[in-house]
Amino acid sequence: MTAFQESMTEYKSQLAKGVIQQAYRGLMDYFWSLKTFFEKKHPDYASGGVYYGFMDMTYIPLFPQKLKKRKLKIAVVFVHETFKFEVWLAGVNKNIQAKYWELIKVSGFGKYRLPTTTKGADSIVEHVLAENPDFGDLDALTRQIEKGTLMFIKDIEGFLSEHGV
Repeated sequence: MTAFQESMTEYKSQLAKGVIQQAYRGLMDYFWSLKTFFEKKHPDYASGGVYYGFMDMTYIPLFPQKLKKRKLKIAVVFVHETFKFEVWLAGVNKNIQAKYWELIKVSGFGKYRLPTTTKGADSIVEHVLAENPDFGDLDALTRQIEKGTLMFIKDIEGFLSEHGV
């Protein structure tokens, strides 16, 4: 059997149990509620749709005005492999992303994790919001994500203002 065939056999076996579908559906429903939460509580961040990904990451984009005018956005991300919620600063395209990544790298801004390169990366700067998310208390998880996201946005906006960008 090929590696792909073996993977598909295992995938079929796991799907037959029904738990993966239930968990995935719950996670997607949670993302829609998170999107709605940010739209209602922070309408000035005008969120986009939910990006479902390929079971690698799922995220909602947020567009704070001070970042949007710089062609930047915030992504609230669930990284499936590490099972963490993170918040990322991202550019609307690879050129913008590379420009701001270089600025942050050269400045020595070390408050948040900087990918080693922009090649193949979807972020400029990253921060873990929930290391071990508690899906048993979604309200608390939402508050934790909101608090960390707002602090991240404030820090990034402050950094960009300080650097005249």
